[in-house]
Amino acid sequence: MKKAPLSSVKEGFESKEKLVAAVQKLATSELWLDRVSSAKGLGRVSNAKLLRLHGVLTDAQKRFGSRDKLISAIIELARRTKDKDYATSLGTYPLPRLLDLHGSLEKRAKASNKPAAEKKPAKKAAAAAAPAKAATKSVKPAAEKKPAAKKTAKKA
Repeated sequence: MKKAPLSSVKEGFESKEKLVAAVQKLATSELWLDRVSSAKGLGRVSNAKLLRLHGVLTDAQKRFGSRDKLISAIIELARRTKDKDYATSLGTYPLPRLLDLHGSLEKRAKASNKPAAEKKPAKKAAAAAAPAKAATKSVKPAAEKKPAAKKTAKKA
């Protein structure tokens, strides 16, 4: 069973204030677009969101180091290196969305880079299954077919 956010906060950070401080320490201008209300701050954000944000920030910090490196990795995976408008639009995305986009592009790149030997047997198996299906179909003898109704139209 999944732990409650409050118990996770108490286990990992001892208090919400320490979690907020850890998130603020990671949320530098290199990684983070500051969209938090200055009147409310991170202190009023729920524990679950703070835990997710801390996880996202630490993951991005370890894997990429900065937003710019993450965006350039996304552009490389998407094969859109010459598209400057795409890069500027990615610059407006929040960090969790950028990481999700990078993950999906990475999966797509791995799926398309499979060796040709792995792809061919699937095609052969599908081709071998198609004639087997056709052979199992029952064909009605010609005698059982109903004759087509003849149209008789009289012109007056």
